[in-house]
Amino acid sequence: MIKIHDRDLRGKTQMGWLDSYHAYSFGHFRDPERMGFKSLRVFNDDRVIPGAGFDTHGHANMEIISYVLDGALAHKDSTGEKGIIRPGDIQRMSSGSGIEHSEFNASQDDPVHFLQIWILPEEKDIDPGYEQKNFESDDYGSGFKLVGDRYGSDGAITIHQDIKMLVAHSKADENISYPFDQGRGGYLHVARGQIILNSETLKEGDAAEISDTDVINITSSVDSELILFDMA
Repeated sequence: MIKIHDRDLRGKTQMGWLDSYHAYSFGHFRDPERMGFKSLRVFNDDRVIPGAGFDTHGHANMEIISYVLDGALAHKDSTGEKGIIRPGDIQRMSSGSGIEHSEFNASQDDPVHFLQIWILPEEKDIDPGYEQKNFESDDYGSGFKLVGDRYGSDGAITIHQDIKMLVAHSKADENISYPFDQGRGGYLHVARGQIILNSETLKEGDAAEISDTDVINITSSVDSELILFDMA
């Protein structure tokens, strides 16, 4: 079964400095039918104006992934970690037993567009920590590339959950297939472009929950960037 998430039906938070779209309940957006999918709890699509951002705030017991599409995102936290996330980088923050951090647009001139994804961890109250890795365009061949899993396989980031994070940079008219093992499903987000997923058209910002499906077949209508989570 494939359940389409229309980008125009997402929740929204709009402030003077922030445009944020929520696939699942978040902040003031509450929908009892949209509280997450498997271990995926939050999938936010955020745009922040130059120089602005999220002041210091706390998190606990969540795996938080930041994925920058355009611009640069600066972060720092209560453990002393700080840095900048740019396109091609994927950062995982384990909030574990508790951490405070801030995130700001690193530029005074250009907006930043990024995805923030929250995943429920397998174990509570682990030590807080960060991991950030860069995946260059040359790292992506055809199909999906593994960029995160519970083991940090083949240079991927480590996510403390039985989940695989995969990314595809597909060309126009390229065909991609992805099989799911029995009992697993997926969440597919179109970060850029447009695709046909098993006969359904998905535009930039659209997503799909995938369950009880052996394989998905994707054809890119234009050059596209896709993010897939394969989950137990």
